[in-house]
Amino acid sequence: MYPFVETVRIEDGMMQNISYHQQRMERTMKRFFPDTRVPSLAEVLNGRQWPVDKIWKVHIEYDGGGISCIRADEYHIRNIRRLRLVTCNDIDYEYKSADRQQLEALRAMKGDADEVVIVRDGLITDTSYSNIALFDGHRWVTPRHPLLCGTMRQSLLDAGLLEERDVRANEWNSYEKVSLINAMMPLGCLVCCTD
Repeated sequence: MYPFVETVRIEDGMMQNISYHQQRMERTMKRFFPDTRVPSLAEVLNGRQWPVDKIWKVHIEYDGGGISCIRADEYHIRNIRRLRLVTCNDIDYEYKSADRQQLEALRAMKGDADEVVIVRDGLITDTSYSNIALFDGHRWVTPRHPLLCGTMRQSLLDAGLLEERDVRANEWNSYEKVSLINAMMPLGCLVCCTD
């Protein structure tokens, strides 16, 4: 079994959305390793010094034995401008795993685009590495059934900044723009056109 993963954004020396990462880790551990004590991500990361002049991407791997790997790298956003819709009706990525083979196979179908948006059962879900939010001219909406319920997505929903909606693939071009969102990319950080 591949390890599971959390990716935490450290900005100005502070952990971002750590409670959402903890909740997801607890849900995953309860499902796959119910007899294992769940480590506290805040405790594990608190003792470290994070230079405040950079944004850090902290990659944490864990399994039934607890946390097995922590790696921190300076974060640089990808240059994504063009998206391509690709269909895969049997993809399942409910738990954030280091096993990204199916996601990478779909990403390889991007052609001359920079990234893919995965369509499952006629509905827009996620890119190969992020949730999405679509702007309809009045508000930001996010697909009701993402591949992975991301921590940034959930924090934006809880703050009332996103609304869940079924987004059909044939409605894609009716949205003005799309923002890729994940633990490292807040809403509006990386925005693309839907054409």
